[in-house]
Amino acid sequence: MAAGLAGKNGCRVLLLDHSHKIGEKIRISGGGRCNFTNIHTKPANFISENPHFCKSALARYTPRDFITLIESHGIAYHEKTKGQLFCDNNATEIIDMLLAECEKYSVVVLSRTHIDSVLKEPSGEFLCRSSQGEFMAQSLVIATGGLSIPKIGATSFAYAVAKQFGLKVIPTRPALVPLTFDDQFLNLARNLSGLSVDPSIVSAEKTSFEEALLFTHRGLSGPSILQISSYWKMGIPIVLNLLPHEKVLDQLKAARKSDPKKMLRTILEVLLPSRLADYLAALSGYDEQMANLSDKKIESIAKQLTAWEIIPSGTEGYRTAEVTAGGVDTHELSSKTMESSKVSGLYFIGEAVDVTGHLGGFNFQWAWSSAASCAAALCQR
Repeated sequence: MAAGLAGKNGCRVLLLDHSHKIGEKIRISGGGRCNFTNIHTKPANFISENPHFCKSALARYTPRDFITLIESHGIAYHEKTKGQLFCDNNATEIIDMLLAECEKYSVVVLSRTHIDSVLKEPSGEFLCRSSQGEFMAQSLVIATGGLSIPKIGATSFAYAVAKQFGLKVIPTRPALVPLTFDDQFLNLARNLSGLSVDPSIVSAEKTSFEEALLFTHRGLSGPSILQISSYWKMGIPIVLNLLPHEKVLDQLKAARKSDPKKMLRTILEVLLPSRLADYLAALSGYDEQMANLSDKKIESIAKQLTAWEIIPSGTEGYRTAEVTAGGVDTHELSSKTMESSKVSGLYFIGEAVDVTGHLGGFNFQWAWSSAASCAAALCQR
């Protein structure tokens, strides 16, 4: 994105990529259809040690701007839910579009190129030594992403370059990632594997998300878990509200009156998938006839359904994390241009930077927006 826009603005641009395929993360995203933006993008959808940093780039290049670009290439798309836009056909259309923009503006693209070293010469130019030779440039843009999904080529290259030039790096961690649990909870999860609760509200401390929740053989996943994982810290419980739009306490008391001979699990099966209802009834210790349940017992059951506390043991890590939280410290960069304040001509954009979006197209929009801000600055040098 940055290369194409810089070329459009009149720069001579060389794009180096160590992978043999350009844009693999785009290709695998959104179930192969690429959730390329979110029409509701705003700064509140991003996490950073410097929360105001993203405002400038997001304002300068908006979701509408990217939509205009894909429409100019005839790419059909649709809104799935909550402002999330996906390609109708295939994510490769986005890759093809970006490469077409590069070709249109004479950007030279070299894939399968291993970078051996990056130096800044006394002249102020950058010298890049690579498996395909040495290259000199006035400006260097690092758009190599984070550590997420190493099997498609993710590396710590951006952080190494930042540290080499004296920039701070905020400690990284997997984000938008399934959570893992101890053996006791895993036994439950395996029995409930494939079961979804939608909607649910998942909370960690003061942050909460209302999305679908999915039980898997490895623990919990689904949009609500992926969202909260970006905020969760080791040792802190997550709280599950499985019935966020039900007056559970009132309904249980009403059921005690109307169906006194029914078992608790039978009543819960009206509210939840039967496998989950049966488990929670047993977990409560009160799976008996409704007539036998005191107010105190009913209050305890209601809390189990609406404020179920579970302490994760960890996450699945970078292997399955959609993005990497942390990264190059934004206090070291210009929010308008993405240029290093310490090293003239050195830029960091996208996931490499300490700006992490929520699930739903926000991280791609940050990629486009930060790239556009950087490209606009490159050709003014």
